[in-house]
Amino acid sequence: MTRALRNVAIIAHVDHGKTTLVDQLLRQSGTFRENQSVAERVMDSNDIEKERGITILAKNCAVEYEGTHINIVDTPGHADFGGEVERVLSMVDGVLLLVDAVEGPMPQTIFVTRKALALGLKPIVVVNKIDRPGARPDFVINATFELFDKLGATEEQLDFPVVYASGLSGYAGLTDDVRSGDMRPLFEAIMKYVPQRDDDANGPLQMQIISLDYNSYVGKIGVGRINRGRMRGNMDVAFRFGPDGEVQRGRINQVMKFSGLERVVVDEAEAGDIVLVNGIEDLHIGSTITDPSTPEGLPVLRIDEPTLTMNFMVNTSPLAGREGKFVTSRQIRDRLERELKSNVALRVRDTGDDTVFEVSGRGELHLTILLENMRREGYELAVSRPRVVFKEIDGVKCEPFEALTVDVEDAHQGGVMEELGRRKGDLQDMQPDGRGRTRLEYVIPARGLIGFQNEFLTLTRGTGLMSHIFHEYAPLREGSIGERRNGVLISQDNGDAVAYALWKLQDRGRMFVSPGEPLYEGMIIGIHSRDNDLVVNPIKGKQLTNVRASGTDEAVRLVPPIQMSLEYAVEFIDDDELVEITPKSIRLRKRYLQEHERRRASRENA
Repeated sequence: MTRALRNVAIIAHVDHGKTTLVDQLLRQSGTFRENQSVAERVMDSNDIEKERGITILAKNCAVEYEGTHINIVDTPGHADFGGEVERVLSMVDGVLLLVDAVEGPMPQTIFVTRKALALGLKPIVVVNKIDRPGARPDFVINATFELFDKLGATEEQLDFPVVYASGLSGYAGLTDDVRSGDMRPLFEAIMKYVPQRDDDANGPLQMQIISLDYNSYVGKIGVGRINRGRMRGNMDVAFRFGPDGEVQRGRINQVMKFSGLERVVVDEAEAGDIVLVNGIEDLHIGSTITDPSTPEGLPVLRIDEPTLTMNFMVNTSPLAGREGKFVTSRQIRDRLERELKSNVALRVRDTGDDTVFEVSGRGELHLTILLENMRREGYELAVSRPRVVFKEIDGVKCEPFEALTVDVEDAHQGGVMEELGRRKGDLQDMQPDGRGRTRLEYVIPARGLIGFQNEFLTLTRGTGLMSHIFHEYAPLREGSIGERRNGVLISQDNGDAVAYALWKLQDRGRMFVSPGEPLYEGMIIGIHSRDNDLVVNPIKGKQLTNVRASGTDEAVRLVPPIQMSLEYAVEFIDDDELVEITPKSIRLRKRYLQEHERRRASRENA
């Protein structure tokens, strides 16, 4: 007997509107009461997600449509969170591929789509933002078809249904001139094209944990899809990590299902349901929960390896401990170990020094989001410049390469191409859109992308779009890539910054600090206009005399300092520098604070 159940994932490039579309599906299926006030983008639950408008953690929700329970899983659009994407796709039977009616499919869409097609999932293509000025649905559909073909889709997958929609205005239709109505055509497409698996509800229980949540009240919560059998609260089960793992016993406390955005405790769930279970503390992502009599473990999920490493270390600056609550190496270690439980693409290694941890992740965004979360929780630490993870393949040293797509105005194309050439990027394709913009596709060493984002925004005056995705490991390119061209201004003393001194230093470069900010010896206070480092004295006041001056006082006019975000700081620093991160401040410093130590270190490295 087939059940009235559908499991579907939503794939989209970052900022193509999938979370807004899910909002509409929830609203129009009657999930919210008429009088319930609903926040914008309900699926982005984390503060950082709301601020940046990106989805990091895969979320689940469910809607009821004409008696059918539809589980909707939102996937992250960023390749940096690829570890999430792969696990989520194993739970669903169909995918909605959301593409922007103007931009078409983008590289990060390619990443998730490749995974979905390889799993044999049949996509429904949703052309979103159809009411945008400049929408070009025919181009987008053709580009999507070519993309599927390039990714090796089967003939059945290439014959995909298309729905045109506007998530913001809340309507969908089967033709591209739709401008009113509701989401019914999209619901109908899900009902018609998303298949159901023949799950055996009467067999012995088997379920794989796809993601973990944590609640201080009930402890660890595992999320997954029941492959076969039934599950009840207070049920004795066995669980093991992989087919060869040790079989352990446990008892499930509660079984919950999704209803809208809520989690509802149910008496029993059966094969095909996506459920949350709690009561077992030793669960890991990839663990299999089974019937005690037949403990068959499913293969452990394969996650893409990390490509970028940073050192997280205890903050040792003279201002350490003033702003943070958690500052010791033990507290930082505990926090990283807690993160490892739910963040499967992360790796943490101890180094020879107890106060330094080597943390590897899928990309810059992956690691800076972790740092931002830690900072908001009251942690204080210092981090080094990101380094790529090299691998030896058949005796050849290899480095990760990224596929980069940039969308720029024609006027900025030359500068961007010159900069990418300097960073050892290889141009693969170039497509002018006939409207004054050009799309460039590159393959570039991951090293070349460190620090490129800031440079790119400057080169394109903020009008450029760029996105990149892991491509492959290939033999190492010789020489240094993406080195910073400018030196820095370094404070020579401890004290508070003085407006007069900063005013005098303005000719030397751009500042990071404002008057009155606490500074220390070795702290970086600005960018030098030349390529060498310069030690300066930003705490020197104006010499005053008791002789009356005949001239007027000069007015101190300061250029506003550069506002540093965490990404900017991490990309900006060189190998001999650190970013000091506290809940209130982001500061840059030299690894060795004193001038003679820096000289000695540079002699040793020469």
